[in-house]
Amino acid sequence: MDGVSNQNDFQEVVENDRAHVWHHLSQHKKFETSDPLIIIEGKGLRVWNQAGREHLDAVSGGVWTVNVGYGRASIADAVRDQLVKMNFFGGTTGSIPGAMFSERLISKMPGMSRVYYSNSGSEANEKAYKIVRQIAHNKYGGKKHKILYRERDYHGTTITALSSGGQEERKAQYGPYTPGFVSVPHCLEYRSQWGDVEDYGVRAANAIEEVILREGADTVGALILEPVTAGGGVIVPPDGYWPRVQEICKKYDVLLIIDEVVCGMGRTGEWFGYQHYGIEPDMVTMAKGVASGYAAISCTVTTEEVFNMFKADPNDHMSYFRDISTFGGCTAGPAAALENMRILEEENLLENTTNMGEYLLDALEGLKAKHAVAGEARGKGLFCGLELVSDRDTKEPLPEPVVQQIVGRCFSEHAVVIGSTNRSLPGLNNTLCLSPALIATKSDIDEIIAAIDESMTYVTA
Repeated sequence: MDGVSNQNDFQEVVENDRAHVWHHLSQHKKFETSDPLIIIEGKGLRVWNQAGREHLDAVSGGVWTVNVGYGRASIADAVRDQLVKMNFFGGTTGSIPGAMFSERLISKMPGMSRVYYSNSGSEANEKAYKIVRQIAHNKYGGKKHKILYRERDYHGTTITALSSGGQEERKAQYGPYTPGFVSVPHCLEYRSQWGDVEDYGVRAANAIEEVILREGADTVGALILEPVTAGGGVIVPPDGYWPRVQEICKKYDVLLIIDEVVCGMGRTGEWFGYQHYGIEPDMVTMAKGVASGYAAISCTVTTEEVFNMFKADPNDHMSYFRDISTFGGCTAGPAAALENMRILEEENLLENTTNMGEYLLDALEGLKAKHAVAGEARGKGLFCGLELVSDRDTKEPLPEPVVQQIVGRCFSEHAVVIGSTNRSLPGLNNTLCLSPALIATKSDIDEIIAAIDESMTYVTA
């Protein structure tokens, strides 16, 4: 690593961080007796901390974001060049990178046509919810305003995004929540809510219809789902689920919102996760991998039909989408996103994701064959999970502290950064999560699996 000779080089940085930075998702009491972790540099899948120690990052920046890997000078150059020329103007006007990226993005999303820019996944989903609510007022007298969300899914950290979140520990202590959000059952067949049933995917989807009928179809305006549930356990919907979901939404005139904040931009081997299933969403939200963390950007993408509802009556000064995102006017995001997409295409990273994803899932199946605590391996592309259990027969979850010991040992002893469900699902924070950058090789995956293998052996022996 360039620029690091010993731990003292960054002691001032460490002390400033300790004294003034409030870290995300962190209990700070520990920093009274130990140093906070500072990531100094990254290249490819590797990052270096303030002590100069190298780690293999198997979670793309900790929160499945850096899809094309670290150290991409061409993205940094694109951002720098754009900022010098024109850095920002409010989103009531256009920009060159905004216009050009919207065309490139829509070319990957048949059936979609409009891109609304903002700066985070939470905000992208907030925009979708506001679209639903405004349509409800303009078209249905305000009645068709409810938004359904799925247990275990996550859609952001603002109060309204949390209101649509299916992870109770993430929501705890932040209520009261925004009214009008209603949960539907999860679709994890491994933890079936209906026992041993045939066509589990259809049964899980039918549960959505049951909620619509219970609430009243004339009150339900939208359904938001992750194509693959991320922080709720890396859950790939079973066969039959998505076609039935699409059928239900069309039957009851319910807008289908797909949250691609994690799955978007190649993570699952397609440009977007929903494209594995042949479904036709009304809105798609995305962030994270859109620019691989090189700049802040998110998008709320809609069909032309949804867009046209907001210009039906130009004489009504309240009929257009009366929303703004300050940093949706930044040009750095779409400039970075354009170069990010070029890299994904020219380096064939979607193909690599498919191939390496199969290799990773096979390797996780190997761990399952070796370790009794491995309950189920699942995933799609370079987005995989391994659910850990104390007993395979009863599927009793491995306690969260034990899971965290495995994660911790991978980090401390093997210098491999893996993730896990945590502070999300009471009693069910027991899934190891892997999402290496889409440039991952077999040797990278072998290193990740070896670290998990030894750590599971050590912790659960």
